[in-house]
Amino acid sequence: MLEFFEDSFGADVAYEQNGLYIPEVSDCMRCGLCVSHCPTFRINRIDEETPRRRIRTIDKILNQSVMPSKEELEHLDNCLQCRACETVCPSKMAYGQLLDQSRQKLAEMPKPARLAGFMEKLSLALIEHKPRLRFLSRLLGFYQRSGLQNLLRKSGLLSVLKLESYEDLLPPAIDAAPLEPFYLTTADRRGSVALFTGCIAESFDRATATAAIRVLNRIGFDVIIPGQQGCCGAIHQHRGQAETAARLAYRNVGVFNSLDVDAVVYTASACGLMLNEYGQLAIADFDDEELGFFGDRLFDVTHFINLHWPDKMPLQAYPKTIAVHEPCSQRNTLKNQQAVYELLARIPAINLIPLADNAVCCGAGGVHRLTHPHIADPLGAEKIEQLHISGADLLITSNIGCALHLAGGAGKLAPPVTVMHPVGLIARLIQEMG
Repeated sequence: MLEFFEDSFGADVAYEQNGLYIPEVSDCMRCGLCVSHCPTFRINRIDEETPRRRIRTIDKILNQSVMPSKEELEHLDNCLQCRACETVCPSKMAYGQLLDQSRQKLAEMPKPARLAGFMEKLSLALIEHKPRLRFLSRLLGFYQRSGLQNLLRKSGLLSVLKLESYEDLLPPAIDAAPLEPFYLTTADRRGSVALFTGCIAESFDRATATAAIRVLNRIGFDVIIPGQQGCCGAIHQHRGQAETAARLAYRNVGVFNSLDVDAVVYTASACGLMLNEYGQLAIADFDDEELGFFGDRLFDVTHFINLHWPDKMPLQAYPKTIAVHEPCSQRNTLKNQQAVYELLARIPAINLIPLADNAVCCGAGGVHRLTHPHIADPLGAEKIEQLHISGADLLITSNIGCALHLAGGAGKLAPPVTVMHPVGLIARLIQEMG
């Protein structure tokens, strides 16, 4: 069928250029191992909300060129693309790629049954064009600082306009001012890195960006932030806009390949996953060697800091309980979540624990928390309940989407719990050497 299988078959099977085998539809084992790992099944408890049923819909789209029913498309669209099913599939199905391809083909059909909602269209348009997003960020920043936000909250108007749930997703402080292009280390210089900030991180997660810069400078690396970079393209790719995703990837590969740096580091795991998968896109004018050059220098910021941690780097003690949330992009695909634990374990007196049920998606799913709150909200609530049970003083996560999704609920606990990127805590606890 449509399922991609890893290179584990005999010599008599045919392979596509990407080295992945495409079997017949009957080769799906229907074993059901994916069912219990699917977050949407966890909520709805019906077979239509499982990967194995969605595969049948994908088969109709990709192999039969048949438009599925409205109900089938709704169940397909409910998928969070957490890719937990891939981790347990005995056939090693590349489910995420298949879903992307099916959405691209749906977008190309003359009369698609599924039309993107307003919030999805708006989100995609904004993050594709950074100047537009920066302008909106300035407006939202003014909205927060002027007191208008508190006034509208007290008036109840947000609830009347049904904007309360969206407003709750805003970070506490939006900073739309652009970052400087260069941040030079004052320590013994060991090299230079380029920081990938993508689309919303600069304005909506400025604390993490500045923390990453501080720590990287502190361990001896100059930090370059190229202004020409843009969105990684992940959300466009996952919503069927493959050409837009490839165009964004083309720009980023060109920008970062032109820099004389030792590494390209990212702070958001979802962006990192997309950057790592640029080789799967049809990016004009770049060959495998050029894409490989970009990818070979690509590092998660926590992993890079671990690799270059100085022998003597004083950190303040932090005798508190820290719960670690593992984003799906980090746990299921990048599989580099251990770097977070290794980095935080360097903090004296810390009590480090994984958040319970880390294998279950938090519900953020890119724009999913905007377009599918009926799925995102209960999954997020489960995480907040686990956080409350843990008694943790702080919640750590390496993805901005997860952080924004969980911050509202964590802040309403008694006492409130702050959500922070791991590099943010390290930056806070670095002791300056005399």
